[in-house]
Amino acid sequence: MSKKIQPHIMCCKGDVARYVLLPGDPKRVERIASHFDEARKVADYRGFITYTGKVDGIEISACSTGIGCPSTAIVVEELSRIGADTLIRVGTTGAIQPDIDVGDVIIATAAVRGDGTSRSYMPIEYPAVANVDVLTSLIKASKNSKIKTHNGIILSSDAFYADNEQELTKLRQGNVLSIEMESSTLFTIASIKKIRAGTILAVDGNLVKGIKKGEITPGKESGELDTRVQKAIDEEIKIAINAIKILEKNYLFS
Repeated sequence: MSKKIQPHIMCCKGDVARYVLLPGDPKRVERIASHFDEARKVADYRGFITYTGKVDGIEISACSTGIGCPSTAIVVEELSRIGADTLIRVGTTGAIQPDIDVGDVIIATAAVRGDGTSRSYMPIEYPAVANVDVLTSLIKASKNSKIKTHNGIILSSDAFYADNEQELTKLRQGNVLSIEMESSTLFTIASIKKIRAGTILAVDGNLVKGIKKGEITPGKESGELDTRVQKAIDEEIKIAINAIKILEKNYLFS
């Protein structure tokens, strides 16, 4: 019987590991794979790029989700059908708390569901929370990092350029740490499908301080091109991979 290839990520069973890192940016997949001991390109279709390799003998994959919850939902759905059961988003975010700086790292405990996609799966009262095993492993793996790390609730939004200062002020008062565009749907679908999911994010701006990811002046390092952000992206990749090592060790000895 032939293997069924998923229609968007163009992968089938055996192509991906149980552990998958999920960057939004397709180009970041190869960057993540460079941290593997060995890696091979599995698929490249419609902006969804997948690599699979090993780290310390543990099979691990990386697959891009694109920007936003709709494409993230497609990736989570299709990965879950072909054997992936532990997904970690490795992305960027804009802080909304004054004590969080560009170049810091945030580990999400849960996400405010400001998106529309997750509402197609569950009513808004359904919580979008990180899996406790993945969350604990990410926090433990971050303890040795020299980069400042924050743990807490984030906001997932559909509209990058929409300004809703009143809503952000309310969420800031509720100690929501930052805003991004994917995790609420990742957490919601993972919970429904009884798989594990977590999120780690490099801070590339701070809306409270007026530091936003906007137009870039050629030759100027700003937004995601800021050297502090680039360093944080490499650091969050290392933390996510070390979290997988912790998860695998706990799995083997559970």
